[in-house]
Amino acid sequence: MSDTENEELQPEVAADQTLPGDASGVEDSTAEAVEVEIAPPTPEERIVQLEAALADAQRKRLLALAEAENAGKRADKRISDNAKYATSNICKAILQVADNLDRALLAAPEDLRVDNDLVKNLAVGVEMTGKELSTVLENQGVKRFASLDQPFDANLHQAMQEVERTDVPSGTVVQVMQEGYMMAERLLRPAMVLIAKGGPKRGVQAETDGDPGVDTSA
Repeated sequence: MSDTENEELQPEVAADQTLPGDASGVEDSTAEAVEVEIAPPTPEERIVQLEAALADAQRKRLLALAEAENAGKRADKRISDNAKYATSNICKAILQVADNLDRALLAAPEDLRVDNDLVKNLAVGVEMTGKELSTVLENQGVKRFASLDQPFDANLHQAMQEVERTDVPSGTVVQVMQEGYMMAERLLRPAMVLIAKGGPKRGVQAETDGDPGVDTSA
């Protein structure tokens, strides 16, 4: 066979063969594999999806309503507290005047009033002023709380000193140096007190006729 005939046959053979680097066949098979038809959801599945979305929307709505309600309550409480305790500073200052009136009465005991009309009239005027002042404070929600003979409470009392007292339970307020006051539900001023130490523990009953757990009747 001549060289001219060989040259004419080579292009036909090249057209039938697939070269190793030619990936056109692989790409066609991959494209056919990717083309998968996704079926639309059935009516039942769509209903389930819609119900889940509706439940989530309702849950978010309830959370938003609850948050708004709580915010409103907090705002109302702040407004109420501001109105209730707006005069707390001035009332605390007035308490110092009440303390001075009490000290003035201590300087005019009953026996001195009997023998001296001037002291008596002065004491009566101080008492009337004190009562009027107490009325003003009460109208603002300020009230004195009892401390004498009460157990020490760190939330209400300020301990100034401990004194030896064996006749009362330890921790009992035995003297009030300055009265304490509440304004509504808040402490306006703690009471300055002396508390007892060295006595029996509060709430523990002293032994009387021996150990209460032992029968001594025999």
